[in-house]
Amino acid sequence: MTFARPWLLLLLLGLAFWWWRRRRGGGAVPYSDVSIPAEAARAAWWTRLPPVLRGLAITAWIIGAAGLRLGGDTIETKQDGIAIVIAIDISSSMLAEDFAPSNRLEVAKRDAVGFIRGREADRIGLVAFAGEALTQVPVTLDYAVVEQAVMDLKIGSLEDGTAIGSGLAVAVNRLRRTPNRSKVVLLLTDGENNKGLIDPRTAAATAAAYGVKVYTIGVGTIGEAPIPTGRGAGGFRYEMLPVRIDEPLLRQIAQETGGRYFRATDSEALSRIFRQIDQLEKTPIQITRYARYDEETRPLIVAGLAALALELLLSATLVVRVP
Repeated sequence: MTFARPWLLLLLLGLAFWWWRRRRGGGAVPYSDVSIPAEAARAAWWTRLPPVLRGLAITAWIIGAAGLRLGGDTIETKQDGIAIVIAIDISSSMLAEDFAPSNRLEVAKRDAVGFIRGREADRIGLVAFAGEALTQVPVTLDYAVVEQAVMDLKIGSLEDGTAIGSGLAVAVNRLRRTPNRSKVVLLLTDGENNKGLIDPRTAAATAAAYGVKVYTIGVGTIGEAPIPTGRGAGGFRYEMLPVRIDEPLLRQIAQETGGRYFRATDSEALSRIFRQIDQLEKTPIQITRYARYDEETRPLIVAGLAALALELLLSATLVVRVP
């Protein structure tokens, strides 16, 4: 509780002095017959109400004029969100079943959805790439749409191959005009760049020029993995083939843009990587405290008027002054 004009409260001292003078009998009229004031002193209790009500009315008006303010602290949270594009490789090799109990793509989709659900004020987009790259969802705050788009990713919707440069370039292009100060690409692939017209190093230089940080994730076991080599009557045919990930290239991309390179050799490692990136790219939060008060002038004025009206009513009926 505070006052907008506290100096007006000094008027309460004058009111207290008036009340003190009244209690001491200041200004009393002398009587020759002392039985009259003695009888008045034994009068009913309501005869003392008019001066009390007048004092209450004046007190309420003084406090109202001083600007009584009630309220409290309010916390305003401002979040400067990050703009993130998740670029996922959907080439046929992502069907490799070395991330038991599922293939690489399904595990990547599950962990990407978990990462999206952990964000609060970040704009997120989705890019899929294989032999070419395509934006699935532009950067948005509609997380449900992004989650659904991730779950809808499937092998064969794009020309097969691994165009890392194209995937990164499309992701950077989606971020370069966003108003967010922090811009991040999560690029997940399990192979080597073998398609596309854009060199990955050129795409990395472009990302660095636009202030886009790139976290690269190499997906696949070390050694060999069951990788699909064709489709037969019963489904895909798998062969144990060497896992080839261009780790030097992925490290270079991450280093040039200020990001980091991770290697995921199983589903648990990939989940751990997404959690680690989530901690590295937390949304900065600025907390501003401000006090909001409401002046309670009207209730005090109404209370003062009510007290004054009651005083006048009593003075005209029950407590009538005798000249």
